[in-house]
Amino acid sequence: MLLKINLILFALCALSTLAAPLRRSPAAAAKLQVEMAREARYYTLESFPIPGDLKLEVSGMATLPDGSLALAIRKGEIWILDHPGQRDPSLENTRFRRFATGLHEPLGLAWHKGALYTTQRSEVTRLRDNDADGVADEYEAIASGWEVSGNYHEYAFGPVFDPAGTMWITLNATIGKPPRGSGFDNRTRLSWRGWSMRQQPGQPLQPVSAGLRSPSGLGINHLGDVFATDQQGNWFGTNPLVHLKPGAFHGHADALPDTRRPDSPVKHPGTLPHGLTTAEAMKKIPGYTPPAVWFPYNKVGASPCGFSCNLTGGKFGPFENQLFVGEFTYAFLSRVFLEKVDGEYQGACFRFRSGMKSAVFRTHFLPDGSLMLGETNRGWNSLGTRSFALQRLRWTGRLPFEMKTIEARPDGFLIRFTRRIDTGTATPRTIRMKSYTYRYQQAYGSPEVDSREIRINKALPSPDALSLRLVCEDLRPGYVHQIDASGLRDEAGGPLLHSDGYYTLNRIPSK
Repeated sequence: MLLKINLILFALCALSTLAAPLRRSPAAAAKLQVEMAREARYYTLESFPIPGDLKLEVSGMATLPDGSLALAIRKGEIWILDHPGQRDPSLENTRFRRFATGLHEPLGLAWHKGALYTTQRSEVTRLRDNDADGVADEYEAIASGWEVSGNYHEYAFGPVFDPAGTMWITLNATIGKPPRGSGFDNRTRLSWRGWSMRQQPGQPLQPVSAGLRSPSGLGINHLGDVFATDQQGNWFGTNPLVHLKPGAFHGHADALPDTRRPDSPVKHPGTLPHGLTTAEAMKKIPGYTPPAVWFPYNKVGASPCGFSCNLTGGKFGPFENQLFVGEFTYAFLSRVFLEKVDGEYQGACFRFRSGMKSAVFRTHFLPDGSLMLGETNRGWNSLGTRSFALQRLRWTGRLPFEMKTIEARPDGFLIRFTRRIDTGTATPRTIRMKSYTYRYQQAYGSPEVDSREIRINKALPSPDALSLRLVCEDLRPGYVHQIDASGLRDEAGGPLLHSDGYYTLNRIPSK
């Protein structure tokens, strides 16, 4: 859904469709302002001034060896920002210089083994500055092979490189009939649309997993595993974070024809049944791999985009190894904690920081531990008031009172906190929990379905008051379990900065 705005007609439809969730009552707007003011005590936002003739609609970011920051923009250029870690940036001390031009909508950027890599519509390109004059003089296609018809949905995202040096990209589904035109055979289906792809060193590009829709965010966690964010729509009841692994079917049906190809690592699941929830689809559809995390719609955004793993060693606060996810529609940042249960990823998401100037499309950690935010509305609709922006999020050193992690247990959950809790407020009466799932269907999106309140039998604080064990009834695999801890207080009597956590419980641990 995120990137449909290249056609004016569709953009107008998108604005109409999204008008309802973007309208806020005066009370809701005032509540948001209070939340932003509280968040700013712990994480401050700084904005980089952008020259008036530069439309810096960031679509990719990469740190270079000299500490400067490379920025891809959607209109086909790469720019370099000198000294991105500087304090109080101004026009006088901020310098942007153009490094490359003539690209076809680059939607990602990576620095790897002495060169920049970006994914254009039809290829992954390696760019080098061989004469060291600050401008790319070598453009080399190092991966291609997926087809492009001209349909405006046919985006290609990435690349990212995993610890083994393998390059990963994702390909948008075509989502609709290809355009008719001279020389194009409409009977020929485009190859590998809605797939993740990888290229191991010295090998050709290969398909990995199928069933993606518009996987605009691509990144790696602290263990070197590759994930993608995707968009609510057909077959996705809300927005998912999926683990890209060989043979996985993520759920979107448009990718299935390519599973008939001899080089497909994904087995065709057969005719997809109708009238299922995602919890039922996990049991009935062969090879279906549910998302590691569902982002409940509107509660944790409406269109997740680029994300980065916090590997700063404490420079960005108490959330080491967690993912920080840009949100397009609501122009904020969310946070994801992942764990493995029975060898598969699942975990929790939380709101983190609101109030960005524009839609947060790309994120990137700098060596100093601050987080760069590449923002662009791209003519679509977001709560951001600017068409584009470049901002930096920095931890102030103050420790927010947050749910640091939520971990699954055989009979409930273990919540770890960033500060000690007031154990007198940690009771089954002060914490509420419910679970719900989504429809797995060809129709667009889904409301929360089969919602049920969960009884908490025990709330057991740890001796150090930094964690709380919830013993519950009626846990359900395949359901989001929403924990509302707004009644909880820290030892100083303060409430949580963000009181809700959303755990996607695909599997209940056996021990």
